[in-house]
Amino acid sequence: MSELPAWLDEVAFDANGLIPAVAQDAASGRVLMIGWMSRESLALTRSTGLAHYWSRSRGRLWKKGEESGHLQRVQEIRLDCDEDVILLLIEQVGGIACHTGRESCFYRRLDDNGWVVVDSVRKAPDEIYRR
Repeated sequence: MSELPAWLDEVAFDANGLIPAVAQDAASGRVLMIGWMSRESLALTRSTGLAHYWSRSRGRLWKKGEESGHLQRVQEIRLDCDEDVILLLIEQVGGIACHTGRESCFYRRLDDNGWVVVDSVRKAPDEIYRR
């Protein structure tokens, strides 16, 4: 992207130029995942209507669902009061946000005996990611 919009100047990116972004299902309210956004990925998300993130592990920009087809259609973008967290209200295409094949990345709950898996796999990862 050549010139980034001025509204990005109001966003408090961290020292690495990133901001955490919470992806929440707009219909159910369930938190589906947390990702990181750069200035460019936030601007792309706004201009395309599809969620784009910065992958810290791959060191590059990525569009959610570029490999799996599980795109996130963004209905609304919000900025918190400290200007350091983004909330994306989204429609999750295919109903799977997690690379494990689950609806949400938050599929474990802490019980008295430790972490318990509470959400089933909707589609096996090897069926989603064919390499």
